[in-house]
Amino acid sequence: MPEMSLTDLKASLPRGGRLLGLDLGSKTIGLAVSDGALMVASPIETIQRTKFTADAQKLLAIVDGRQIAGLVLGLPVNMDGTEGPRCQSTRQFARNLLGIRDVAIAYWDERLSTAAVQRAMIEADVTRAKRAKVVDQMAAGYILQGALDFLRRN
Repeated sequence: MPEMSLTDLKASLPRGGRLLGLDLGSKTIGLAVSDGALMVASPIETIQRTKFTADAQKLLAIVDGRQIAGLVLGLPVNMDGTEGPRCQSTRQFARNLLGIRDVAIAYWDERLSTAAVQRAMIEADVTRAKRAKVVDQMAAGYILQGALDFLRRN
């Protein structure tokens, strides 16, 4: 199954199919899952990255365990809308994952997602240590919620 638009991804989902949002960083992968109605994104965990094969095995175990029907990868587009090396890395991750498993994948522009989450946690007076532990999964939740809101409007 090739990469697809968010609306095509939604159309391909089985009834009640859930989405997994990913915030791909160089050291971690933040994860969030949607409910079956595609209304709410909930941060679930952060995977510490090692090698691609090990990361993919952990990710696919979550996909299987939570009956995930599709993935939404945060695409780190530059502020001017262009795609740089981080976007290329994200797209390569998706291609490598598709080489292992046929899974529906779409992208969502994640500009400023981590900054927005950091700001919200600072405003909520979350300590720096606690922020560091959850920022990636919270960013994945922010990314997935943005995609879910888009799908609800369109």
